[in-house]
Amino acid sequence: MQSSETSSNPTNPLKRRFETMMNDSSNSQESRHSEATIIPQPNLTPREYQLDVFKVAMQRNTIAHLDTGAGKTMIAVMIIKEVVHSLRKQPSEKKLVIFLAPTRNLVEQQCQVLRENTDLMVDFYHGSKVGSGENLDGKKVDEWDAAVWEHETNKSHVMVMTPQILLDALRNAFVNFEMICLLIIDECHRASGNHPYVSIMKEFYLKSMNKPKVFGMTASPVTKKGVSSAKDCESQITALESVLDSLVYTLRNRTELENAIPSASHIYCFYQPFKVSHSELKAELEFSRLKFEAQLMKMQVSLQSSCKDTDEKHELLRKRLSNDHAKIIYCIDELGLLCAYEAVKICIAKAPKAVKEHYSFQQSQSKCFSFLEEALSIIGKSLPNGHENILDAGCDYENMVTAGHISPKLYQLFQLFRSFGVSTFREATKVLCLIFVERIITAKVIDIIVKRVGDLSHLEVSYLTGSKTSVDAMSAKLQKETLESFRSGKVNLLFATDVVEEGIHVPNCSTVIRFDIPKTVRSNVQSRGRARQSGSQFILMLERGNAKQREHVCDIIRSEYSMMDSAKTRDPNTCTVKPYNFKEMETYSVEATGASVTANSSVSLIHRYCAKLPGDKYYAPKPKFQFLLVEGSHQCNLTLPPNAALQTITGPLCKTSNLSKQLVCLEACKRLHQMGALTDHLVLHNEDPSANKSTKSMKEPSSGAGTTKRKELHGTTPIRALSGTWGDKHDDSADFYAYKISFTCSIVNVKYSSFVLLTGSKLDDDVGNIEMELYLVSKSVKCKVSSSVELHLDAEQVAKAKCFQALFFNGIFGKLYIGTKQSGLAREFLLQTDQTLWNPSYIYLLLPLELLEPLTINWKEVDSCASVVDFVKTNSQFRAKQQSRDGGITTLENIDSVMTDFDSIDMVHFANESIHKDEVKNVVVLAIHSGKIYSVLELLQDATAESPFDGDTGSNPPRFSSFSNYYEKKYGIVLAYPKQRLLLLKQSHRAHNLLVDFNGEGILHGKKIRAESCKVNTDRLRNHVRIPPELLVVVNARLDVVKSFYLLPSLMHRLESLMLASQLRKEVTGHSTDFRISSSLILEAITTLRCNESFSMERLELLGDSVLKYAVSCDLYLKHSTKHEGQLSSQRSWQVCNSTLYELGINRQLQGYIRDSAFDPTRWTAPGQLPLRLQSCKHGVDTIEVPIHSKYHSKDAQNLIGKCCDMGHRWMGSKTISDCVEALIGAYYVAGGLTGAICCMKWLSVSCELDESRIDEAVRIASLHKFAPKLNVIKNLESKLGYEFRVKGLLLEAITHASDQEQGVGYCYQRLEFLGDSVLDLLITWYLYEKHKDIDPGELTDLRSASVNNENFAYAAVRRNLHPHLQYRSGYLQSQIAEYEKFVATSSTDTNSLQTKKSPKALGDLVESIAGAILLDTKLNLDEVWRIFEPLLSPIVTPDKLELPPLRELMELCDSMGYFTKDTCRINGDTVIAELRLQLKDALLTGEGSGATRKIARGQAALQLLKELEKRGISRKNQGQENRDGEVDDKNNEKGDTTPSKPDLVRNMKIMLLDPPPPVDASLANECAMEEQSNSKVEIPVLKSINMNKGGPRTALYELCKKMQWPIPTLTPSEQKSRSLIEIGEGVEKRTAFNSFESHISLTIPDYGVIELTGDPRADKKSSFDSAALLMLYELQRLQKLKIG
Repeated sequence: MQSSETSSNPTNPLKRRFETMMNDSSNSQESRHSEATIIPQPNLTPREYQLDVFKVAMQRNTIAHLDTGAGKTMIAVMIIKEVVHSLRKQPSEKKLVIFLAPTRNLVEQQCQVLRENTDLMVDFYHGSKVGSGENLDGKKVDEWDAAVWEHETNKSHVMVMTPQILLDALRNAFVNFEMICLLIIDECHRASGNHPYVSIMKEFYLKSMNKPKVFGMTASPVTKKGVSSAKDCESQITALESVLDSLVYTLRNRTELENAIPSASHIYCFYQPFKVSHSELKAELEFSRLKFEAQLMKMQVSLQSSCKDTDEKHELLRKRLSNDHAKIIYCIDELGLLCAYEAVKICIAKAPKAVKEHYSFQQSQSKCFSFLEEALSIIGKSLPNGHENILDAGCDYENMVTAGHISPKLYQLFQLFRSFGVSTFREATKVLCLIFVERIITAKVIDIIVKRVGDLSHLEVSYLTGSKTSVDAMSAKLQKETLESFRSGKVNLLFATDVVEEGIHVPNCSTVIRFDIPKTVRSNVQSRGRARQSGSQFILMLERGNAKQREHVCDIIRSEYSMMDSAKTRDPNTCTVKPYNFKEMETYSVEATGASVTANSSVSLIHRYCAKLPGDKYYAPKPKFQFLLVEGSHQCNLTLPPNAALQTITGPLCKTSNLSKQLVCLEACKRLHQMGALTDHLVLHNEDPSANKSTKSMKEPSSGAGTTKRKELHGTTPIRALSGTWGDKHDDSADFYAYKISFTCSIVNVKYSSFVLLTGSKLDDDVGNIEMELYLVSKSVKCKVSSSVELHLDAEQVAKAKCFQALFFNGIFGKLYIGTKQSGLAREFLLQTDQTLWNPSYIYLLLPLELLEPLTINWKEVDSCASVVDFVKTNSQFRAKQQSRDGGITTLENIDSVMTDFDSIDMVHFANESIHKDEVKNVVVLAIHSGKIYSVLELLQDATAESPFDGDTGSNPPRFSSFSNYYEKKYGIVLAYPKQRLLLLKQSHRAHNLLVDFNGEGILHGKKIRAESCKVNTDRLRNHVRIPPELLVVVNARLDVVKSFYLLPSLMHRLESLMLASQLRKEVTGHSTDFRISSSLILEAITTLRCNESFSMERLELLGDSVLKYAVSCDLYLKHSTKHEGQLSSQRSWQVCNSTLYELGINRQLQGYIRDSAFDPTRWTAPGQLPLRLQSCKHGVDTIEVPIHSKYHSKDAQNLIGKCCDMGHRWMGSKTISDCVEALIGAYYVAGGLTGAICCMKWLSVSCELDESRIDEAVRIASLHKFAPKLNVIKNLESKLGYEFRVKGLLLEAITHASDQEQGVGYCYQRLEFLGDSVLDLLITWYLYEKHKDIDPGELTDLRSASVNNENFAYAAVRRNLHPHLQYRSGYLQSQIAEYEKFVATSSTDTNSLQTKKSPKALGDLVESIAGAILLDTKLNLDEVWRIFEPLLSPIVTPDKLELPPLRELMELCDSMGYFTKDTCRINGDTVIAELRLQLKDALLTGEGSGATRKIARGQAALQLLKELEKRGISRKNQGQENRDGEVDDKNNEKGDTTPSKPDLVRNMKIMLLDPPPPVDASLANECAMEEQSNSKVEIPVLKSINMNKGGPRTALYELCKKMQWPIPTLTPSEQKSRSLIEIGEGVEKRTAFNSFESHISLTIPDYGVIELTGDPRADKKSSFDSAALLMLYELQRLQKLKIG
């Protein structure tokens, strides 16, 4: 039954009627103006009482004491606007408005209100906020530094934050308190004790010279329990005023306030006392608790000697067991057995999962679980069968109360819910009821029980609890979602703890029920204020006859009246704030910044410092306090973890133990700051030195530096050895350095002429003396370059040599005539023009030799070329004076002098001489009409110039009737002797890249060469030409000279590259003679894989990475003896990261030396040669060197890497520069060992000082370790290692885990592990580098990854029996080692078996730390370390034994076969379960794996799939790795037509269904197809549009197959050749070419069939791929497998 007590006083907020409970009318317009409204109200008109408070607050510091919902926040908004407006009138230094709110939800809520009601920049800050933007991603507010805070304070006008965030920022001097002009404190009644509100006022406000205005807001300035007298209220209010330096102000006339704010009717609801005690059941539960607690204690005692880390875990377990028992008993007494039963189930669900720890601890965990199971059984026996459904409709509640199944209190709550008078879901949406409970378990179990009550099934129920760290905590996200559901009406009944009492906005709440009575005045006032609707109710549930409860409620009511009276009597004009006597506290301040730490805050700072020290799952670093009682005073000894900068410290004598703890921590903070462990802001060092790095060389921040995504424009460094001034002089002699070049063909009877290279500078010996191989179509040529003598050429010889070089290089690879009819320029002989062909920065001569020994230049051939040039200059029909201005015809009278014997049939008459017909073969000639050099094949017997012209087969009718007619119409030449027989000539061809053997199936370093332009086309038809002899000038040069010219571009490219490498070597080492590094090794270090050479930087890069890591590790270890492993690792990571290496390379202008594209002979030009394929610079850079600026950075795919313009500018991947730095270091290590590498690193400005004095100091520190107690351990380990330590302390440190700190040794192996990690990395990498010289760099990387890892080292530690010597005190680690030891004893040594079992990290660390110890003991003797460790780590994996990680192996296998995988992961407790799906053509394979991480789970699933594939005969070993020509490729997109016509879908189409259906009527088929589509569970994919750029259709088809898990389609191209030009394609795709391509495409759709189509002809292979792919997409659309558009 319900009983109510009311009063007739309508103004008493505590005595309002329950009459309008069911009134569902909406609130009045005024009632919507709550203090936390989310509705934007920019034109809000304040009420009179708000203006009253505002005026008082503008006059003095004020604490606004107003009811919940009175609009306190809107008053704060008015104050903020006024203050900011005043500041804008008088511009001064930056000022801030700080708005403080005690909780995360309140901070976000108030920030939203300010944003919507002001035009100011407002942002919020709390512990969960994660920063965004540069250098902030992922960092929470607690991790921000001074720069970030400066940015935030500069950008914001108002900062809304929790008080702890502000306090920390002030203490760390990130925010200057003097900047604050207005401080608003929400829920300011919290300002008592050690609350951050108090600390802010005490530590900063009182000491401030320019104190900000303070405005506090509260609904109840009195917070303590049991207050009843006016004196007590006055005392609390006065104390609050003193702390906040403000006066409390409230309204004396509350009429307007009461009219504006909805007033809840105050109802007392009484319930009967619970008469069922359940004493026997509780006694049984108590006995069970004691039994299991005794068992836990016994287990803990049994582990005392060996497992020190389990003490805390057992304490937590016992506490957990006790808490669970208390929850169960509470539910039995307050809620009944049904709720107690559910409480046990909740505890079971929240019970800690059994992890693989020490076996005994697993048993301990099981004891807690067993207690809960036993409790569930005990309670279940007292409940009837089927009790889960006992609350269905028609339930006899009174009998249930009598039986104790539910309590009278819970029964009364059900009755209240029924009294709402709703019975349908539609009506239920009008009910919004908050039920406040004291405990989280109460909210949870009642939520479950109410959902089972049949009579209340129409009401939606949920619960809301706090998000603080506890077992029952609710996540912030779930809190937000639950609140939103309640606000929107989706939830009708919300059970909540006090998390909703304070400030949380829950509008339209019709009823508030206090299931548990409030403890304080504040709780009562604020929970009542949640009832916001007009006519709402506030129901207080009381036990009938409980005098204690009744007296408590009366005290609260009296306290509230006293509080109101005290506040009303305070006259704002006469009252003054009583000064608060804060007790001065010990403080340490940093003079440089103003940062400070108090004795009170020092404890938390020490804990934060320790938490940041390196630890693992076996050891969590934390401080240890030992309290001593000395002559009645307390003293505290502080011991910090072994990797801390400070180990032990003793504090002063104090009156209390707590104060002694604070003062010793304060002293520790002071010393840590003085030692540099804390910054001047008294925070832990940000170990990323990049925050302080110099950016002087960069005009803008180097975002993305060293990454593959960023492309940069860079220049090419000129070769200084090829510069000279002699090319500009026409009448002076010159001195040269001569280098002989000889060629030896693999076919004995094929001869090439030797040449000499003449340069103005002397080349280094390893550049001027080399041997190399050039690869032709069907043969190879060995080239030998050797230095000879210095030569002197007179002016005439220099001129003729230049003439020879210009004639041949332009005649063979370029052109000797410039100007065309189309260009409108007169056609001129190149060597007769003023064209600049000789550049002083790139100049040399290549001349033919008559003899190698002694070196004799063939001047006869050189003179002949000069004569030919003079002849052409004199007799060319195209010279300027013979140009016919009116387009007339030119005759060849000038060659009559050589035609005197024309009637002789045995003579062939050329333009400059006659030769017997038997001697014309292999004669080198120059065509004077085209400027091309040819060699004669034969004299045609039956063809003359009057013969029909057959070179125009593509036109009908033919344009030329004869050869004479052709030359007349084409060149304007009338042949003087058309009856002379034609010569068949072999025409010159373009140069090819002969540096790579492309005939070996195009494989380089295990990867397919994609530079199609560099390949020699062996299938191209050899076209010969027929020309009348009178148009040819004989060049008296041997044919083998011409043949050698085809070798020279590739040879000179290699020589030029070596010269560049030699030039870089001089930059690095200068004239050092300590070691010698070859130019070829430097060249390897600056050559990328993109060059398609037989060598690249990748192997050296891998080695250099390890060398750099080792040198930097040694330098950091020796330089920073007090820094822990975490700090060292962080600094090393920065020093060796790509962005750092990038800047080092840029500072040394390394980018100009890098070779990053394949040799393109068509772009190569010799001195004296006119370039044909000009690539003008479009980058706006006039200099050879490109400035380092962000405007020359790009991520645009259109910027192709490697292609140079004529200025030498090329796009380069940013990471390429970082890779080159590592490769260069690797090259110097190969050549000069560590000395050479350090020389290179010093040139690069890498810090790597390995002074012996530093080594001695590190050894001296280790020698202080006391090793006597563990001498036997050390000797046994030394015998296993085969090495006796000079300093035993090094080995002792190497085997000491951080958990072994009972004796306070003050050291552990972490620093040595840091050093040993880099040592083993280098030694193993060097071993693999030397051992496997011929394997692919990628495979070398895989070998290193398989060898240098913690799993491999741990396996070696157990296999060599090193693990018993590890010194530790961790039960968890002990059980993991024992389990892993069993695994090693029963497993094989292949890497895949190791990947299936995770080893204890400490075992791998042990091996690394021992390596570091030996390195120091031998004074960095790497050879000695390897002598010891090679047998320990053997057998080291070899290529034939290499096993890739299962997931990677599966991915590579699927890529090679054209299949896709899909993976899904789900979390089950502490375990991740992964499922991998692989769709084959004929089956769907599924693999499932589980593990502690997603990576492990996916690896297990991949292993299952690999085994299944192996059963089907599919594995990486028998699967070809070559790349199919028809592979769908989304690269090299080129612009094309974006609106093509739809292709003909019927052309060459073939569909093979797996199960062909019988023929059916067409209309029926369409109908069935539509029905199948509508009923199909597989959603048809939609392709919005098809990118018609080159590669677009292939990409679209690829993405579709990936999404649907269809195998990649097979594309097979075919080529059709023609001797004449043919038209290909239609419309805008129409092209003319000699060859066309068609591609056949085949797509297998699992469970459907195979679709085969043939695309349209296209001019190139990739375009034919696109045509076939596009056709397939349209066919899939027709088959309703795809929707386009």
